Amino acid sequence: MSFSVWAPAPESVHVRVDGVDHEMKRDGDWWLSDAEGTDYAFVIEGKAYPDPRSLWQPAGVHEASRVYRHDFEWTDGAWTGRPLQGGVIYELHIGTFTPEGTFDAAIGRLDHLVDLGITFVEVMPVNSFDGVEGWGYDGVLWGAVHEPYGGPDGFKRFVDACHARGLAVLLDVVYNHLGPSGAYLDKFGPYFAGRNDWGPGLNLDGPGSDEVRRYVLDNALQWLRDFHVDGLRLDAVHALADQRAVHVLEEMAVEVDALSASLGRPLTLIAESDLNDAKLVTAREGGGYGLQAQWSDDLHHALHVALTGETFGYYEDFAAPGALKNTLEEVFFHAGTWSSFREKHHGKPVDTALIPGYRFLAYSQNHDQIGNRATGDRLTASVSTGKLLCAAAIVLCSPYTPMIFMGEEWAASTPWQFFASFPDPGLAEAVRTGRRREFSRHGWGESDVPDPMSPQTVENSRLRWDEVREGDHGVVLDTYRALIALRRSRPELADPRLDRFVVEQDGECLVLHRGTTRVVVNLGTSPVPLPQGDVLLTSSAIPSSLSPESFAVVAST
Repeated sequence: MSFSVWAPAPESVHVRVDGVDHEMKRDGDWWLSDAEGTDYAFVIEGKAYPDPRSLWQPAGVHEASRVYRHDFEWTDGAWTGRPLQGGVIYELHIGTFTPEGTFDAAIGRLDHLVDLGITFVEVMPVNSFDGVEGWGYDGVLWGAVHEPYGGPDGFKRFVDACHARGLAVLLDVVYNHLGPSGAYLDKFGPYFAGRNDWGPGLNLDGPGSDEVRRYVLDNALQWLRDFHVDGLRLDAVHALADQRAVHVLEEMAVEVDALSASLGRPLTLIAESDLNDAKLVTAREGGGYGLQAQWSDDLHHALHVALTGETFGYYEDFAAPGALKNTLEEVFFHAGTWSSFREKHHGKPVDTALIPGYRFLAYSQNHDQIGNRATGDRLTASVSTGKLLCAAAIVLCSPYTPMIFMGEEWAASTPWQFFASFPDPGLAEAVRTGRRREFSRHGWGESDVPDPMSPQTVENSRLRWDEVREGDHGVVLDTYRALIALRRSRPELADPRLDRFVVEQDGECLVLHRGTTRVVVNLGTSPVPLPQGDVLLTSSAIPSSLSPESFAVVAST
């Protein structure tokens, strides 16, 4: 056994193994030791820190790391992966997906996803963060799986179980910042460079940044190679400060492509980006970064405004006439146009003749758009069941890659609220106060904002599986299942060619033309006539016309 760490800054480094300190030898900017043992930490100037590349933190992010070997007995040898094209993604948070909040408990609900028609499970971050409960975006040890969820072996059991059921796994990873508690990377070397809205950012292009970039790239490859994950969702890539000629995202795409070739299965990189720039998902041969897909918040915003009428904050521009139609057809609403929220022109048009729709994720809800509301209220709390199903029809019958947020498929009554559990009282109070002040500026009373540090906030956000078949919940679930099955049975509904996608709008009625199939959505208050043809699926009780807040899928005769 040997221990090593990149630490150009300190004059000396010791490794504390099972409570005993051992001197490390310097080899350039690395320090090496052949000590033997299980639990270890690196001692710099008398203080012990966990391994920046730790794979296991059984006692939390401030304590010693534990040696972990990738000797898990996988059963997915026949798994050949899934391409993103034609897929349906389901986003979930391990801690609140089940009452137990563990990987093993989540395995018990995978058959529900298979029955629904899901093909990709997107897991919110599982890297180690301070505390027991949290969203996962405040991670500080990116390679160690959060122990309360089940640790590294627990995550491997989950991935293995997904593959056994034909489900590919996407993992949400955060490379744009580190959390506020337990971020010790700067003790070892020049990892940090400035701050963004969420915390310290990484040094991706300054002096000493070669090894920092390697830290990011190795972490990405580790999840794909050693944990058998099928793809990564890259959080807020617009916050990655990198001015090099080859952006770290392009470098990652190159290395992931090489790994995909060696593993013999497709690997997917999906970016969350606020830039409205298709360069991210343009092939490298065409001058892009070569990622497979990116989230499409503009479509969410246009759909949200059409469903709810809310126009505050970044929703304001999406109240413009034809916003939903235009965004459906063109991907980005802000495509070199004025953004009142940003107070500048924003975005760039997508060449819909060249870039297929599957490269953009479509959704009516996700963890951000629910959880970053003051009370974490889902669409369920503000719109009718009919409108929920209209939104599902638009998303699931679009040329984009549809994504569902956990519980959406049965109109879950539970909110999805922001929560954390930092043990440090001062940090906990700072997060609590900051959250309330932020929302008070947007018109919510401070008393309306749930306490993010309260265990009750976590409990409120756990899915209630006992309600799945109750009343309208069962109706919504059956409709989601039917829409996904229809998308799979009629190739034109999954056709990603955007230059063949036409949307008609007459008032609050939209018609999505999908080859010989039309999806008619009535968001208005008056019935509208149905076009002639065979009605394949409808949420209306009157087949000859479409009642308010309902949809129908019609095939031409």
